[in-house]
Amino acid sequence: MKILISYTLAVLFAATAVSFAAPDEAALETKEKAAWQGFKDKDEAGFKKVVAADFVGVYDDGMANMEKELSDMKKWDMKSFEISDYKVTSAGPNIAISSYVVKIEGTYDGKDASGTYNAGSVWHKKGGHGDWQAVFHTNIKQRAGGG
Repeated sequence: MKILISYTLAVLFAATAVSFAAPDEAALETKEKAAWQGFKDKDEAGFKKVVAADFVGVYDDGMANMEKELSDMKKWDMKSFEISDYKVTSAGPNIAISSYVVKIEGTYDGKDASGTYNAGSVWHKKGGHGDWQAVFHTNIKQRAGGG
């Protein structure tokens, strides 16, 4: 009986540990790509599925909320994007921070905005049981020579 209780407790602790484990990096990268694809395609509904309504963006030209992000979406003519070097750091069971490099080809407001950008997002699993949504994003163009 003691052995059965010990095994049961071991399984319970293992299950608990898995539930608090770091977020699935591949799943978050898929969501990150979905946000970029929605933005590229000017698909507001698709974008809003993975980006929280109370989203905050910080860019070299200023701050953005969801309203500004959607307005800026209309000014972009993004031909392509490619994400690489994707990494996720857990900041608890409901917060994840991603960092990556994104290569973009396209124009913003008629001006070439192509280049390689360093980017990062903060993902929040609202209510602990919901789906991951981006609540913060930033990116900045790499200087000539990389980095």
